Order: sequence, then C-alpha cells, then structure tokens
Amino acid sequence: MNKIQRPVFPVFQDRDTCEFNLWAPKAKEIKFLNISAGEEVLMEKQEFGYWQTVLENIPPGTRYKYLVNSAQSYPDPASLSQPDGVHGASEIINLYDFVWTDGKWKNIPLREMILYELHTGTFTPSGNFRGILGKLEYLKELGINAIELMPVAQFSGGRNWGYDGVFLFAVHDTYGGARGLMEFVNECHRQGMAVILDVVYNHLGPEGNYAPVYGYYDCGRNSTPWGNSMNFDGPYSDGVRNFLIQNVLMWCRDFHMDGLRIDAVHAIYDFGAKHILQELAQNLKQLSLEMGKSYHTIAESNLNDVKYISTFEEGGYGLDAQWSDDFHHSVHALTTGERTGYYVDFGEPWQLAKSMEEAFVFDGVYSEFRKKTFGNSTKRNDAGQFVIFSQNHDQTGNRQQGERLISLTDFETAKLVSGTLFVSPYVPMLFMGEEYAERNPFLYFVSHLDPELNQRVKEGREKEFRELGHEVAEMNDPSLPETFKRSMLSWNIDQNPEKRQMFAYYKDLINLRKNLPALQLPDKKNLRISHQDKLIIMERWQDQDIVLAVMNYDHRDRHTVIPKESPSDMVKLIDSADYRTEGRESRSPDKISGNEPITVREKSIVIYSNTKL
Repeated sequence: MNKIQRPVFPVFQDRDTCEFNLWAPKAKEIKFLNISAGEEVLMEKQEFGYWQTVLENIPPGTRYKYLVNSAQSYPDPASLSQPDGVHGASEIINLYDFVWTDGKWKNIPLREMILYELHTGTFTPSGNFRGILGKLEYLKELGINAIELMPVAQFSGGRNWGYDGVFLFAVHDTYGGARGLMEFVNECHRQGMAVILDVVYNHLGPEGNYAPVYGYYDCGRNSTPWGNSMNFDGPYSDGVRNFLIQNVLMWCRDFHMDGLRIDAVHAIYDFGAKHILQELAQNLKQLSLEMGKSYHTIAESNLNDVKYISTFEEGGYGLDAQWSDDFHHSVHALTTGERTGYYVDFGEPWQLAKSMEEAFVFDGVYSEFRKKTFGNSTKRNDAGQFVIFSQNHDQTGNRQQGERLISLTDFETAKLVSGTLFVSPYVPMLFMGEEYAERNPFLYFVSHLDPELNQRVKEGREKEFRELGHEVAEMNDPSLPETFKRSMLSWNIDQNPEKRQMFAYYKDLINLRKNLPALQLPDKKNLRISHQDKLIIMERWQDQDIVLAVMNYDHRDRHTVIPKESPSDMVKLIDSADYRTEGRESRSPDKISGNEPITVREKSIVIYSNTKL
C-alpha cells in the first residue's frame, strides 16, 4: 500500500467487525481500550508510524480510547463521533449503514450556483441540521441552489463558529452528528440543492486537540493567528498529509458533499515539491472519475493570487475557485465610508467598477494597507472561478458589534449593493439573513470549557481590533450565551414590511440571474463598465441578449444618458426604488433606447434588458 494512502478512521468490514488504524509515530505502544466492554487490545505496529487492529463483536455505539505507552488514554484523533465532547471517549459509528437515495444526483456546475452561507447553530432556533431541513422550502422559494455550511467538525463546547475544530472527522454532536448531516445532505439533493462544506486545514483548535500526543501534526515552525500550523512539509509530514486527504475523501465520498470551501489557504504552509492543496485537488479529481460526479473546491485566500486556481500545467494548485474579497471591500468602503484597517485601500467608485471587471482590484499594484505591491492578474482566469459577496461570516462577525451592512448603512443602500452583486459576472454568495434585511448582528462566539482560554480569546480579539486601528469599545464577551443568542436569525418575515420587501426583491434578483441569458453564467468577457463618479453603468451580453444595469451610489438622484450602443426598446425589469415600505418610488422610465437620458434615484439600481421574462 502507498504510504500516503492509508485509512485513519474506524471502518466496518462487516456488521460487527471493525478495523482501526491510528497514526502515532511518537508512541512505543498503543492499546485499544474498549470502554463499553472494559477490555483492552494491544495494537500491531505498522510501517511509517501506523498502528492497526481488527476487532470482532464490536457494535456501533461502542465507546473507546487509545492507551499510549500504558500511561494515559486519549480519544481517537480521527474519531467519527464525540458524544461526550472533546475530552470524552470516542464512539464507533458505521458510516456505511445509512441508506442514501441520491444515486441520480450529479451536482450543480459551480458557475450556475447561487450560494448561501449559513451557520448551523444560529440559522434556526433548534440550532441543528433538522432545523435547516425545515427551511429548505424557504431557500428554494428564494432561488438558492447551493448551501455552504460553516464548519461542523467537533469543537469544544456547544457554541462556536466552527473554526476551532479538533476532531476533523467527527460531526459536532449538538448539530446532529454524522447521521444528522447525512440526512440533511440526502434531502438537499432530493430537493435539487448542492451542499458545500467549509473545512479548516491550516490549524487545529486550542482545546481538546490530542493529535500532537500521537504524532507530529504541528509543524513547529510557522504559526497562524489561530494556532500552530499543520505539518505538511517537515519530517513525518506524510502522515499529516494522509490525515488531511482521508478527511477530504470522507466528506465527499461518504457524506456526499458536493464540494469543500477551504478556510484561509494563505495560512497553509507547504514548501514541498507538491503543495498539499495540489494533492487535495488531484485526489478529488480521481474520486470524481470513480464516483461519476463532480466535486468543487473553493479556496478562501487574502493573497489575491491566482496560483490557487490555476491549472497544474500552469504551475497552479488546480482548485476550482476562490473567494474574492475585493468586491466586498469596494462596496463596503464606498457605502459606509470606513477607512480603517484594510479598508484604507478602498472607497473609490472606480475600484468597485474594477472589481466587477476583473475580480481583483489589487492585481499587482501598490497597497497602502500592506505597504507593498500586492496581488496578480486574473486576465487568464474564467469569471466562474471567483465567488463574490457583499457580506459573509468573517466580514460581519469580525466587527466589534457584528453589524450587518444594512445596519451600517440603510435599507436603500443594502438593496443597491445586493443588486450590484447579482449583475456582476461572478459566482454570487449570500450570508444567511441578508435576503430579508436581517438586523440582528452576527457576533464572534465561543464556549470553551476552560475559563482561562475564553478570557484569552476575548483579550486576543481586543488586541486585534487595536492593531487594525479601531477604538475598542466595550467588547461583547464571546463566551457568554447572550452573545450567541443575539447572533441568531430573527425570521418573522411576514410580520415586517421591510423584511417582506427585501425578500421579494432578492427573489426577483435571483430570478433574473438564473433566467436572463446575459446574466446566467459568469462571464467577464462580454462586459463593458463605465463610471461617472458614483454612477456606474454596466452592460453584459450573450449573443443578442443584452442587460444594462445603472447603479447610483450617490446620495442624490443622478441623470445620465444611456450608452448609444444599447438597442432600442429595452424594458425595465427591476428598479430597487420600487421595493419600498413608504415614501419612495422609481423615476426611471419603463422603456429606453440608446442615447436616451434617464433619471436614477439616489442609492438605487435599475436593470434593463431587451429580453423579457
């Protein structure tokens, strides 16, 4: 067997016979402790630091740990279930006894996705996968066809964003565990929706991380803001790389995930000949051939570097897409006026126009925030390789008060920004609640079992805000239950006129996006953008179908002349000023022709097309 490709989590060979594999090169002896039966079994040492045993008459539900050097016992670092939390015993479960009914599902092309990022714990009052299932009809009505789950790997306590996971193979117990996640994915596929899972491979969380007891998971050289980075290129790194690859394959093969959003790839350090992300992409491509369906890989990166999404032949890592922060930063700085931290680089209308044309604003130009030339060109990359958003968990939750864009600006501005998102030539992503003008904040929250760790988290965030140039007001304590409760969605859409109007607006925007030929697919070639200060005019076309969007980011009504290239008899499809609660209405004409003057209300977007829906 290839030393890289080895199983690491418990796998049932038949109903009551299970194979256990553990990578523990630091150990001189490993014993399997069957806590449920009060038995222990000496494991057989394998090459490259692996230990193995095959046990009979050991049913699912059995609790176990590994005894290291006859001294101390610990949970399985590749545990599939931690029902008693990160310090408790691991539980044996059989991933292959779930009856899937999605055999005909082949995934949705990434370029056709309308992504919806959500946090399982705060999306519904129940805070679990069953709660999300109860909202699938709602999401379908909105027009969503792909859900992006924030990380679900087991973390300490019951409240966390998910980026402190320490058992990467175990689905968090409060969310519904492995079976709950499988039921969720299966039902999403039945209803025609894809599921993307957010995974964290740059570090392991700070509490309950027993992996370093067994092996050299920590590289000991580089660190991330959240903990020591994983060892992907140093001595003993083969075992760590295998650990990650087996995790990737498990999510996509065994949980039927349609893709992975890979957190903070810029904090994944690997100076080896083959980067771990390239190996990840190659393994998923091979799995795709074996399973007959596609899997998408989406990187989160703050480097503005297309090497992550360039092909292997071009020297890239071969991932499918990456988040592009520049669109968010452009609209945020332009609409809020904020200039602290990385927003010092943004705020000009031309930057928003450039982010719509090329995805990256900083593509090899000087960054004042970074005090250096930053980024590289996207000209050789397809528009479908970039995911854009006006809000996400990071940009909202990493604010002191967790304010959403609508709370920082106003109802009209929020509509303008979302309209800009959907006419832009990239893959759009929403953050839960924005589609109905949610005003509850999304705060940073944790519930570590160690009080001192909770205090260090709070102090660390205060320090981070100061370093970014913010005045640190009274902080929300991340560990308090109230911080978590304040972050839950409020819903009650039918009882609030503002929420009803925003929801109707988003439905119409998504309908245009999915059905107008000129907007359907990401395409930055058939595109023309001009701007007159804060008035941005965008034209997109596909064959004979043309869309014209006029975006007024000014605080006054603006008059402009439609580009003379525009065809005659273009019909107005959406004017954000029409979605109102009171006292405001559109001033733009219902039909226009090229070279014709029009008026666009302040803080609004008007969309015309020569194609009727």
